[in-house]
Amino acid sequence: MTNKLKNVENCIVSFIFLTGTVFVIGCNSNGIASSRVTQEYLSMRLSSQPEYQALLRGTPQTCGMRSGRVYLKPGEDCGTHSTEANEEMLVFLAGKGVSLTGQEEIAREVGKDSIIYIPPYTVHNIKNTGTDPLVYVYCVAPIK
Repeated sequence: MTNKLKNVENCIVSFIFLTGTVFVIGCNSNGIASSRVTQEYLSMRLSSQPEYQALLRGTPQTCGMRSGRVYLKPGEDCGTHSTEANEEMLVFLAGKGVSLTGQEEIAREVGKDSIIYIPPYTVHNIKNTGTDPLVYVYCVAPIK
């Protein structure tokens, strides 16, 4: 079943995590369906393997959104990086850790059943501070 977007005035992105499956519906950054993107309903299973899993890869699979499932072992981190001209949301599925944001590396606790939003042009890192794997899904979308 596909759901093509036509003449959408406001972009609404839906994420539903149900029994390990991610459902995503989206549109381009100006809210108008673009002819160069497929814009079809997507459904995929989240891996249970202890490794990174690409979910959404941007155009033409989506209108620009990228996403993946991150698996960090105890003590690991994802590496300091910037969102650049993107906004980012992280949905934590398992474990516990800290997000380190800004040049000051302000630490905030994160973990299972929590989400964080990271604004554009923000330097950040996620570190597993627990004894179990820290697993999360990130969703990155361009702001322009």
